[in-house]
Amino acid sequence: MTLFRSVFLAVFIGTALLVAAFVINSRRPVGEVAQPTPELVKATGKCASCHREETAAIVHEYEQSAHARAGTNCLDCHQPVEGQLEVEHNGFTIAGEVTALNCDQCHASQYREFLRSRHAAPAFAAVRGPDPFTPEQVQFAEEYHPGAVDRPANALAMLEGESAIASGCEACHSIGRPNADGSIGSCTACHGRHMASVELARTPRTCGQCHMGPDHSQIEIYEESKHGVLFESQRERMNLAADPMDLNVDDMPVPTCSTCHMSGLGGQSMTHDVTERLSYWLFAEVSDRRPTYLQGQAQMKELCMNCHTAEHTDVFYDQAEAVVETTNAKVREAQQLVADLRAEGLLTPEPFDEPIEFVYFDYWHYFGRTAKHGAFMGGADFVQWHGNYELLYKLVELKEMAEALRARGRPAAHPTSAEPRSPGSTGGR
Repeated sequence: MTLFRSVFLAVFIGTALLVAAFVINSRRPVGEVAQPTPELVKATGKCASCHREETAAIVHEYEQSAHARAGTNCLDCHQPVEGQLEVEHNGFTIAGEVTALNCDQCHASQYREFLRSRHAAPAFAAVRGPDPFTPEQVQFAEEYHPGAVDRPANALAMLEGESAIASGCEACHSIGRPNADGSIGSCTACHGRHMASVELARTPRTCGQCHMGPDHSQIEIYEESKHGVLFESQRERMNLAADPMDLNVDDMPVPTCSTCHMSGLGGQSMTHDVTERLSYWLFAEVSDRRPTYLQGQAQMKELCMNCHTAEHTDVFYDQAEAVVETTNAKVREAQQLVADLRAEGLLTPEPFDEPIEFVYFDYWHYFGRTAKHGAFMGGADFVQWHGNYELLYKLVELKEMAEALRARGRPAAHPTSAEPRSPGSTGGR
């Protein structure tokens, strides 16, 4: 009798629990229970069953991602949120375009930090100006970066034409493109789409997709610097996939771009505002201190002290700021030379229709920037041969061209020996 009672109670309790589970599950939102689980996606799920045939690589990438390990499935990212176009796709309703707004559902603080950075609206406005943005978006960005969005479209880009803009400028600057759903930008520019990888975002070459070339040679400077050489020699022993909240020098004893500009190494708070730790407007013709100069410098110096003494860091900053000061003086001289020619009526009001304008553009946009970036990133060759030497040579060239224009009283033909280098940037980064 006792055995029968025990069996009866076990069956009764088990049945009650099963019924309760069905009742609770029936009350879950339809959108939640209709979604495939990560396990289903990985094996024969409704998404994977097609995409393993059609686009196999994205299924493979998803299977390796932190999203998969965390239980995030396809529809968690691809389901439409407010303001997005809804598309029927094989029995599921998905977003017509996945944007930063989808990432915002789980990564709200990171998205807000991104919006305050120059990677957001200022990046796209550097090509297109303010027209693609709403007044509210312009106002928000201008509070953090005055003049960076409410500005004319890039004159050089407009002259180069739409095909150059689409395949050239916007390939990088679309990181700050306004989306139809009201959001700005694309997180996948740095993290990749289906890997959603922290490791990818920490890899210098990811930043180097855009931060390269003569107008902002950050990847070339980094690879020349001691930091870059050490990273290359120790990369296999570094934990680039470490949790950002717990990152320490055991994971990354050598800094990369993201370590300095974003990560929370050594207990420092992490950020997706890549401008937060900067102290100068290094990309500008004449580089002034940012309004947050003291704060940005203090935060970056604090990061440096994970590896360097305060004395070493202070000397490094003093030397870098001296390069900024002397570069500014050289650019001001060249700037005034061109301004005087324009005031004398020897140049037309139109941009980039006379050779001297291209030479001056190269002067500050290529060589001035290179010297300043090289100084702050430890690239000696870029301070000297790719920076100051070119500034010295090009100033002589500009002065000769100015003399020729004054002698003739009209725009002179560009000397064969002074052919300008092909413009490589649309400016603004």
